[in-house]
Amino acid sequence: LLLMSVNACGQDRSQKRSMVISRNGIVASESPLASQAGARILESGGNAVDAAIATNAMMGVVEPMMNGIGGDLFAIVYDAKANKLYGLNASGWAPAGLTIKHLHELGLREMPHSGVNSITVPGAVDGWQKLADKFGRKTLKEDLAAAIRTAQDGYPVPEWVASYWATEVEYLRKDEAAAGLYLPGDRSPRVGDVFKNPELAASLEEIAEHGRDAFYKGGISRKILEAMKRHGGKITAAGLAGFSAGWGGPVSNTCRVLIVEQMRCARR
Repeated sequence: LLLMSVNACGQDRSQKRSMVISRNGIVASESPLASQAGARILESGGNAVDAAIATNAMMGVVEPMMNGIGGDLFAIVYDAKANKLYGLNASGWAPAGLTIKHLHELGLREMPHSGVNSITVPGAVDGWQKLADKFGRKTLKEDLAAAIRTAQDGYPVPEWVASYWATEVEYLRKDEAAAGLYLPGDRSPRVGDVFKNPELAASLEEIAEHGRDAFYKGGISRKILEAMKRHGGKITAAGLAGFSAGWGGPVSNTCRVLIVEQMRCARR
């Protein structure tokens, strides 16, 4: 591994942007709305884990094609007081009934990249709960509040999200429920359109009020199982209810590092 430190005489400010300086912390994400949600949690007394949950939840609202409560979660948390790293694997398992034999019976010889047989038990919500319970200063309800509000009120769709959305119009039209929600007016949202997601807001509210069990054992799980049955999926009630994310030490290794400094100032 080669690390090169360039310009030892000071930070290059030629891009004419001020440094970001904060007393309460900084949150970086792909969406300004998501970063804002995390930063506000920090400002109100939450810690980095609370901010991460708030940011992740908001990303599921403002970039529905990339994130969400139907996906997985991985986290590495550093506890400064204990000087210890914690790893959380909240990636859901595959349905027990999704066997190689079953896939062969469907005419498949490799794992599909889309469709009901590509779906595993979602792990993100259980990951949120475990992170909040172990490290958070805020309740899960507080961490999810900004995402719920944005899903209810809507947000203006930015250009990259609109571009991704437009490429999946025909795919979304294959499912009546997906088209009804994600293709308002039978088209994908354009740049600047305000998109609202009341169904996601309702699901997040259930999770905020009742915790992870609302997703894995409650009303949300029943909707998941109904969709599985409708499309021939193999996720079961037992598979959802029995899921639990796992804590462990992060995988690590050692390496030799060569540091090369270019002393440009000395040459001037």
